[in-house]
Amino acid sequence: MPFPGGLWWLLCCRQGFTLLRRDYGEADREADGEAEEEEASFELRAQGDQGSLEVSLSQPMRSSSGSERSLLVAEEMRSLIVEKGPGPVEDDPDALVKGWLQREVRGGVKTPWIRPRKYWFVLTPDSLDYYSSNEKGARRLGSLVLTSLCSVLWPDKQTYKETGYWSVTVFGRKHCYRLYTEHLNEAVHWVCAVQKVIDSKVPVQTPTQLLMRDVEEHCGSPEVLEQIYRCNPILRYTSSPLYAPLLPFPYGSLDQSAPGPRSYTTLRDEAVKLFNSLQQLESERDPVPLMQGVLQTCLDLPPLVDEIYCQLVKQTTEPLAPGGQGDLHYWQLLTCMSCTFLPSPPVLRFLRFHLDRTESRFPTSEMAKYACFIREALGKTKGRECVPSLEEILVLMRRQEMICTVHCPGAPACSVAISSHTTAEEVARELVSRLGLSQSPNLFALYEQTRRREQPVGSATLLADVLTSLAGEEREQDPPCRLCFKHYGFLDTDNVPRDSLEFALLFEQAHEMVLRGYVPTSEETLQTLAALRLQSLNSDFSTHAPFPRLEELFPPHVLHARLPAPRHRPPTKCRGARLRAGLLAGGLWGQALAKQRAERDQRLRGRLREEGASTMAAIVEKWKLLQGMGRPEAMAAYVALVREWPGFGSMLFDVDLRASPVGAGSQRLWLGIGAKAVSLYKPGEPEPLDSFCYGRISSFGASDSSTFRLSVEDRDLLFETSQVDEIAQLLNTYLASAGARRLSRPQEPAASPPAPAAPCQGLCPTAGPWQHQPPVGSFHS
Repeated sequence: MPFPGGLWWLLCCRQGFTLLRRDYGEADREADGEAEEEEASFELRAQGDQGSLEVSLSQPMRSSSGSERSLLVAEEMRSLIVEKGPGPVEDDPDALVKGWLQREVRGGVKTPWIRPRKYWFVLTPDSLDYYSSNEKGARRLGSLVLTSLCSVLWPDKQTYKETGYWSVTVFGRKHCYRLYTEHLNEAVHWVCAVQKVIDSKVPVQTPTQLLMRDVEEHCGSPEVLEQIYRCNPILRYTSSPLYAPLLPFPYGSLDQSAPGPRSYTTLRDEAVKLFNSLQQLESERDPVPLMQGVLQTCLDLPPLVDEIYCQLVKQTTEPLAPGGQGDLHYWQLLTCMSCTFLPSPPVLRFLRFHLDRTESRFPTSEMAKYACFIREALGKTKGRECVPSLEEILVLMRRQEMICTVHCPGAPACSVAISSHTTAEEVARELVSRLGLSQSPNLFALYEQTRRREQPVGSATLLADVLTSLAGEEREQDPPCRLCFKHYGFLDTDNVPRDSLEFALLFEQAHEMVLRGYVPTSEETLQTLAALRLQSLNSDFSTHAPFPRLEELFPPHVLHARLPAPRHRPPTKCRGARLRAGLLAGGLWGQALAKQRAERDQRLRGRLREEGASTMAAIVEKWKLLQGMGRPEAMAAYVALVREWPGFGSMLFDVDLRASPVGAGSQRLWLGIGAKAVSLYKPGEPEPLDSFCYGRISSFGASDSSTFRLSVEDRDLLFETSQVDEIAQLLNTYLASAGARRLSRPQEPAASPPAPAAPCQGLCPTAGPWQHQPPVGSFHS
């Protein structure tokens, strides 16, 4: 009968399948599959014939010829291909470390009723194997080949708190072993042993790396080079997806975390995803956002920079339509990469060869123009802190320069053409020359000016990074963020000509200090200064003259100081009273309290408007008394009034003076850094609490990121501040200027040789405050 025969055939097949599983096991098939995956992950290169320059396959897949396999890879795969004999596991002579471990957490803190399941693990010089037991003839359940690309994670406390076990994680190409033990010493011992085996392995090289070396060795033989490119499709354009990176990356989750809200997978997976993104560029109408995303990924994951360079070189080599829209998109992204990241020396040499080859093959094409631009950019690129903005990417796609607008107080804004490599020092030098400030003894710098802060831009800082950061803040703030050109160090304010542009800069900077409350004086003087400001802006009083807002003439904090301080009720100590207050606040009483607060705020605003109106009326009356005073005279009178304060010319920093290194008490002060001394002021007080000439200061520096130390004779002053770098940089600036003046004095006679090169006159020093100056400096009298 057909049915019993068919049933008998099914039972025989099932029994045979069970026997096969018993002989080889599922874990063995997994290991064999892993060996195939390891072999398929690289395109292999012939080692026996030195004259052969072919790589067998264009995309990662298993090689069909044994002679084409790498000896190194074959040695690494041997432990997966060759079955071990049935001898006792404990007698394995290749075993480095062996012991009982768990492959998954069972039992422990959360589920103590589940019995842990352990396996016998053996670490050999080639692999990490685990068996069902340590007895003779035990079945091997799995094996993980260890290569130079494997990685191992150290045990962490968080896993121990959650499970009660210390974890050891070993990453392979497709699988990872998460092992657990109850003892920390045992986990550390396993981690160290596995890492030692990984470190002993010869670094794995991909076919792309081997071919890059071949291209470099035969760059003088055009026939050989053409044969290399013809026989190795991995070097040429492809429309197919990429299944493995062109360069080697470690397995696992090491170095894959990036700052910010972005999340990434492993480096190998990100490299493959980026290639898919590159292929999308060919059909994108607006490729700028996609280009910026690729650049941002490279900034977050620096190991991918070389990979993207190699992928772009591959896609721009012998494309289907040279010079077409898709091909030019690749070249435009390569242009942006060259202005943002610098590749490693091997990749840089390969990239330069690719640029030369493109220019020689297409001398008058757009590709050749991009290649020339990229070569010049690579000679200037030093690394960026931000990815190019959308506007900068558009400019780079056209191989043009950006226009940077720099605001000069008291003068029209200046437009300066910059590239992605222009530094703040170069722009400041050009503005000093353009504005005729080369002969000024004072120092100048560019400032980032936002609504909440103002800080000098370091001379070595790339201006493109500054513009990118300001563009990000500009969308969130009103008024917009901007770049300003101002005084940085006041070495001589007495001999500035009144009719010069520098005096206008000095006047505007003095007015900013007044508005910020950094000129302690009487309210009557502040009203006079506001009247002089109006006279300098609008000349004589007129009802038709434009009136600036009061906060642009008078310090706002003076008006707020007139308002009564809000009353604060003492906190309720009784728990029951707090509970009743909380319940009432959520009901009708809460609405009544909110109404009272709104009415109080409205009364305060009304009171502030009244105070502002009375202050403006007083300012206008003083303005009328200045009838006939010209603009230069008004500016000179303004600066003369501000100069009456002894601290004029010093840059003030808000600091907290700590009473002792370990004391909790602190005192709020102003730290004034001037050309001749360092002074301490109580906020609002015109006279300094103490002043130290530079001869009394023995050293200074940053104790940590928020503590500045100033050593004066036999005592150390510790200041808590968020401007540690700015303070140290300004002190270094005055120290360098004082040293340059001392060197120039004895060499004034004509017969003497020229003085040594001093810091560039009129510029902020070359090493800006953001360039991590040495933490400690010293002055010598």
